[in-house]
Amino acid sequence: MHIDHVGIAVSDLNQAIETYEKILNQKILKTERVESEKVETAFFETGESKVELLGPTDSSSVIQKFIDKKGDGIHHVAFEVDDIHEEMDRLKEDGFTLLNEKPKPGADNKLVAFIHPKDNHGVLIELCQSQS
Repeated sequence: MHIDHVGIAVSDLNQAIETYEKILNQKILKTERVESEKVETAFFETGESKVELLGPTDSSSVIQKFIDKKGDGIHHVAFEVDDIHEEMDRLKEDGFTLLNEKPKPGADNKLVAFIHPKDNHGVLIELCQSQS
């Protein structure tokens, strides 16, 4: 298991892309729209991990609700796993609250599931597994 990416919620994706291009001294790797989550993403590579900027595409998106409540900032930390179903079962048995009953398609050709932040010292954790 390793950190796949850190997700950062931003109210203005284009402005955030410009900021992170300057910070990281590189252009974005790619952008992707995830209609089911009402979010537009932008990825930067940072060694073995990535930075994912998350901009809402609709006022009802989870990202917009996060921004309304907390402002722009770190939204989640994602850990890549070999078998997301096995990890979800293991964590559920250990008493963690999963926000998904089963993995769902996410950005970057990954299956994703989330662990409630109340169980993780206030940090939303994403489990992700590459789809073949």
